[in-house]
Amino acid sequence: MIEGARVQLNRWQQAAVAVGSAVGALLDPRRADLIAALGETTGKPSFERVLKRMKKSPEGRAVLLEQPRVISANVGHVWDLPPNTFGAAYARFMGSRNFSPDDRPPVRFMDTDELAYVAMRAREVHDFWHTLFDLPTNLIGESALKVIEFEQMFLPMCLLSVVGGTARFSEKQRALFFQHYFPWAVQAGMRSTDLMCVYYERHFHEDLEDVRRRWGIIPAPAARKQHMG
Repeated sequence: MIEGARVQLNRWQQAAVAVGSAVGALLDPRRADLIAALGETTGKPSFERVLKRMKKSPEGRAVLLEQPRVISANVGHVWDLPPNTFGAAYARFMGSRNFSPDDRPPVRFMDTDELAYVAMRAREVHDFWHTLFDLPTNLIGESALKVIEFEQMFLPMCLLSVVGGTARFSEKQRALFFQHYFPWAVQAGMRSTDLMCVYYERHFHEDLEDVRRRWGIIPAPAARKQHMG
């Protein structure tokens, strides 16, 4: 699935796709395909660094070896797990929004199979991070998670997404984000473990609060989330 979708681009073509994707994503932030293309064409050095870190981590190496995919056929069992577990929390997050893990766009612009998988993995664990950090999928929640993703992976696309997202904030949302959510997200991203080196599927059955503590996760402040809409 990953290899079949890939397209080889030279540097000029990559630059053209990056610019076109950036403009298109700013005009329509709902275009997941454009955001994905922007991430791939500007993020190769970042994905290479993530790949090196994964190879140094026991769980990261296991992920690279087995290449699990976050698709319905592989994660459907989480709906049957006890309500206190990480897997059940992920199921509630997805089910309450009528999301499907199969909706992620394919990787198209990575040079190697390994880098293509790392890029796909980063895309597919996004909703795990929403669950762990207890962030909604509205504009402030997505922008805050992009800050955490930048802290974790240093992807240029994450910064561009924050810029594009904050440009659409109301004055109240902008004040809330920069006074509370931006500093929280910076701290949360720095404090947590290397989240790309976690084999999440092996931890679905574990207590949500236990895995948060083990991975250094600071959930979004509950007192402020009610004002995020």
